[in-house]
This record gives sequence, C-alpha cells and structure tokens, in this order.
Amino acid sequence: MSFRLGIDVGGTFTDFLLVGDDDFRLVHKTSSTPDDPSVGFVTGLEEMGRQLGGDARALLAQTEVIVHGTTVTTNAVLTHRGSKTGLLGTKGFRDTLALRYGLREASYDNRIQPPVPLVPRYRRIGVPGRVDYAGTEVTPLGEGAVRHACAAFAREDVEAVAICFMHSPANPAHEQRTRDLVRELLPGAYVTASSDLLPQVRYYDRTSTTVLNAYVGPIITRYLQALTRRLADLDFGGVLLIMQSNGGVGAPAEVAERAALSLLSGPASGPTAGLWQLAPHGVHDCITIDMGGTSFDAALVKDGVPLVMTDGLVDRWRIALPMIDIHTIGAGGGSIARVDDGGMLQVGPQSAGAKPGPVCYGRGGTEPTTTDADLVLGYLDPRSFLRGEMPLDRDAAAQAIEERIAKPLGISVQEAAAGIYDVINVAMATGVRDISVRRGLDPRDFPLVVAGGAGPVHAAAIASELEIPLLVVPRESSIFCAAGMLMCDFKHDFVRSLKASLAEIDPSHLSGLLAEMEAEGRAILDRERVPAERISTHAALDLRYVGQWHELTVPIADVALDAIAAAFHAQHDLLFGYQSPEMPIEVLAVRLSAVGSTRKPEQRPLAADGGDPGRAELGVRAVWSRAERRLVETRVLDGLALATGGIVEGPAVIELANTTIVLPEEFDLAVDRFGAFVLWTGDRGRELAAQLAPEALGA
Repeated sequence: MSFRLGIDVGGTFTDFLLVGDDDFRLVHKTSSTPDDPSVGFVTGLEEMGRQLGGDARALLAQTEVIVHGTTVTTNAVLTHRGSKTGLLGTKGFRDTLALRYGLREASYDNRIQPPVPLVPRYRRIGVPGRVDYAGTEVTPLGEGAVRHACAAFAREDVEAVAICFMHSPANPAHEQRTRDLVRELLPGAYVTASSDLLPQVRYYDRTSTTVLNAYVGPIITRYLQALTRRLADLDFGGVLLIMQSNGGVGAPAEVAERAALSLLSGPASGPTAGLWQLAPHGVHDCITIDMGGTSFDAALVKDGVPLVMTDGLVDRWRIALPMIDIHTIGAGGGSIARVDDGGMLQVGPQSAGAKPGPVCYGRGGTEPTTTDADLVLGYLDPRSFLRGEMPLDRDAAAQAIEERIAKPLGISVQEAAAGIYDVINVAMATGVRDISVRRGLDPRDFPLVVAGGAGPVHAAAIASELEIPLLVVPRESSIFCAAGMLMCDFKHDFVRSLKASLAEIDPSHLSGLLAEMEAEGRAILDRERVPAERISTHAALDLRYVGQWHELTVPIADVALDAIAAAFHAQHDLLFGYQSPEMPIEVLAVRLSAVGSTRKPEQRPLAADGGDPGRAELGVRAVWSRAERRLVETRVLDGLALATGGIVEGPAVIELANTTIVLPEEFDLAVDRFGAFVLWTGDRGRELAAQLAPEALGA
C-alpha cells in the first residue's frame, strides 16, 4: 500500500491525515512542540507507525508524498524572534517602514501605538541612486554606499538583507545590482530584492513585504533543512511539499526563496477542503471555519474559488503577496477567560497553547479556558477526549472557573462557563461577518463547513448568531486543514507593474507580459516535476476608476479590453453597489497564477447501511441548554454508528474520536452519503439540507 500524508502544525496540536489505497484513512493528533515543531512532527510519525504495527521508518517507506503546513514563520513574526535583518532603501526614505501610510490605524483611538519595526532604524540604510516613475535613471547607484552598508551589516552579524528602492518595478537595474553586491560581500546572508519578490507599485507595501520575507527567510530555510535531514535519517524517499498562504503547495527550495508565502500557511488549505467536501453535491459556495486550540480561522469560497487578497496583515505589517483571504482571531479551545478591570468577562486572544494548556489537561495550567468551559457545560466527555487517550479533569476546570470568573462576577460556575461559551461564540461570529459582509456577501447564503477539534462544539451557536441555516461537519473535521493539504495544487503567483489607462493599453504588450510570466511559472513547475499537461495559468488585472485609491483584482480570459472593462464594472457593482461606465479605468498591475494539478483523494460513498443506528445511543448526560439556560439531560450518540438514512433531532451530543458535535434544540442532523454530518434549522435549512442528504430527507 502507498500513502499520502498531510501534516498541519497548530499552536496546540499537530494534525495528521494518512491516506492510502482502498479508502484507507488514519487520523492522528499529537501535542505540538512550539520550541521545535519538527519534534512533534516526528513524534506523530512514530506514533502512527506504531498504530500500523511498525515505526516511523516503516511508515515513510510506504509514503509517496508529505504535504506540510507550518507556523514556524508566523510565530517568528508574532514573537519578534525572526532573523537579524538589514534594510537597504532609497536615500531619503529610510523611515518608510516606521511611517507606513502616515495614518493612524484606528482614527479615533489616541492610545494606539504603532508596531515596533522588525528592522531597527540603525539597520535601515539609505542608498544614493534614483530612477523616476517611468524607469529612467535620474541618479546613478551609489555602489560605494552599498559596500559601506554591507560592512556595517557584517559587524552587526546581520543574517538577512532586504532591498527595496523607489520605482524599481519600472526599472529594477539598481536593485538587481545591489542584490548581486550584497551576495558577493555577505555570502552567508539571505537576500531579498523587492523586484524579485513583488515588482508592483506602492512603496510601503513593497518595503513591508520584502522585509517580512527577509525576516523569516533564514528561519524557514533552517527549519526545512532540519526537517529534510530528519526525514532523510528515516529513509524517506518520497516528495516533501510545503503549504503556502496562496492556497497552493510548493517544493521546499521554492518556498525558501519566497519565505513570506509560508506565513499563515496552515489555515490556507481550509477553503480547498471545504470546496472538496461539497463539490460532489453540486455546491460551490461555502464559508469554512476552523476552531483549533489557539485560533479561529474563517474563509469564504465563491463560485468554486477561494477569495484571495493582496493587502493582508501579519502582526499589523502589510504583506502584499496574494494570499487566501482568511480572517484569523485569537479564539480557540485554549483561549484564556478573565474578568477585566471594568468587571467585564473577556475571552482571548491570549491562549494557554500546548503548554501548559487548559486547566483540565492537568499539565499545570491555572487559568480557565474555552475548553474548560465546554467541559463544565457537559459538551465534552472527560473520558473520551482524543479517543480516551487524554482524560480531562472536570473538577479542576470547575474550580478554576469558580475562582477566576464566577466569584468575581457573583454568579454560579455553570453561568460563568456559559458566559465564556457565549462570549467566544460572538467573537467568532464577528469574524465570519468580517469575511463575508465586507465583501458585499450575505453569510446566510453560504453553508458553514466546520473544522477544527473545537469547531463542531461551537458551530451551531455561531450559525444561530448569524442566522445561517445549514452547517456541514466533515467526518475528519478535527484534522480538516491536514486533509485539505492533500487536495491542494502547486501554485505560484507573479505580478508586473503596468500603470496606464485601460483604454490606451496595447493588447499585444499585455499579451507579452502574460507570456513572460507564464514562462516563468512553467519553469518553476517544471523544476517541481509537474508534467506540462497538468499545468494551467490564470490571469488577472488590478483595476480602479481614475481617482480611486484602492483597486480590484479582476480575472481575465483574454486581452479583449471591452470585456475586461465590463468585468470590472460588474465586480465593482457587486462589492460597492454601483458602477460608473462613463469613468475611465486605470490599470495598476498584471497578475498571473501558474497552477500544477496534483492527484487528490477521492470521496467514495459509505456502505449502503451507513452504520447501525441501534449502536448509536451511548446514554444521556447533563448538558447546558442555551435556550433554557440550565443543565438538561441530553442524549449522547456515537457519530460513527449513525445511519445515512436517519434524522437526529436536537438536542443531542454527537461524539467522534477527535471532536464532539453539539446539536442544540433548534437544529436537526443527518449523515450524507460520504459520512459528513449535515445540520440544519428551519424550513430554509431543511430545503438546503435535502440537496446534501436526500437519503434522510426524502429528496
């Protein structure tokens, strides 16, 4: 048997999905090791190998592909523990990184402080030399200043150098020469030139993105080298791929060159997994949510395509590379609850993480968390958590909630736990609104695909808050992103600056730029051994009305200018409620994505009986009812024993090996033919559910 393995390193758990021939699936979770994530990576391999009657070496001998999502670079930025970086910029623009846009992030918050620059001022050096907006050299490059700066960087033991000059998208010659000099004078340094990484307008965006790439470049390079060595020591002869934040995968060498694409790479596979789950039912729109131990991630898929952004933020620093539009907040099972100085209950964004973890884990945690509240409310069974391998201490959780929350607020332990549950749910519902409403989309029009170990516990409450009538919980929801990684294609994005009026563009020039980027993309995919017949390209333009500040990225099928204009007007109308066909349109950039398709796991229907309904009943236990605001004796069912043709009416608790589905009074549940759990409420929800689970609803 040959295997494909998806591995997602999270803040609390590392998730594994092993897929083999003949519908073989092995789901596994192990505690993350934040100090060195590769330790948890290998530990999980050893544990899975033992489950299969061997060890990690035997497992890897049968493994063809490993797709890995990592938080190494994200954590480096969030904790300010990246590489020691120097910045070479145009003379006179030394403080671009600190000034950013020159605007306060929150206009009416006088207390907000700007983030501390990742490169301190003494390591930001201006270099003489200037080209104008058209690319004409105005002042020659000061090569002596570059040499002097490199000497200063050497004295400071700088590990990485970012290079970003004014107007380099129009003429990259100065940046390219500086890059070559730095590599010659600092042979051990990681070097990023903005013209290689992001040749597009907006100087601050380019500077911030280039600095982020340099800041994390040595970190991800060392990590991938160490991981590759560990796998080589275990005689792994297959292919290692790394998940990128643009929703595609890449070879380690390519990811190391564009290190910033590994930022937020873990959750980037979620939308692809959500689409894969619904596609057999003919559904191509969804909102995916993933609630893990540390964070909550929400993303939206429209017309079969995950939404992409080029104005993301990582720790308040701009990253302008194309990334899956994922809204992330500090709301997870490990989010810490507290009473603030004003006597208000707050939950997150601080997290107990993997160490010490929630109080109920018995690992030394003292501050109550969301998981502690879920346990006290009866949503979790202390004996069956993680297949029974991690017993939970309900008494310790209740005591922590009583001391830290209930007593300060003058309420009961159950009311305090319910308050934690409600507060975190509202925060997550707000995150879903942000990913949908700001795009001009109504979240009620999208099924909610639920992922993460904690997601199914909270999903119905989030849906109620948003009036979403339909939810889908995949059978492997607890390792959803790890599963999604096995479904992602190779993907590389390219951009060229082109500032001009759309009406005045020469279509042949536009075709030439697209051909140039396509050749570059095909060359990279060829190095990654993607066959030519599996490669496709997708072009787009950044467009705006003349006078606007922000632009829209509009996909294009060809270079017909009238069709491009019509597509822009239509997209503008969708997002902002109006269009102005009489206004001239301005082009800012040309984009192209080169995609190499990969072999993906197949969804195959369950056996005809779908399981034995008679074995589903596990008993009853006291569970908090949000409607009645008290503990109520509630049915507990074994999710794997539920039949595809039956309906479970709420309230109920559905237990699975790695997660629990909480089914409130107003919801019903059925199992679709692929084993996913479909939850709905109201007539509209039942109508939508009939498309997914016709066996149960008679459609």
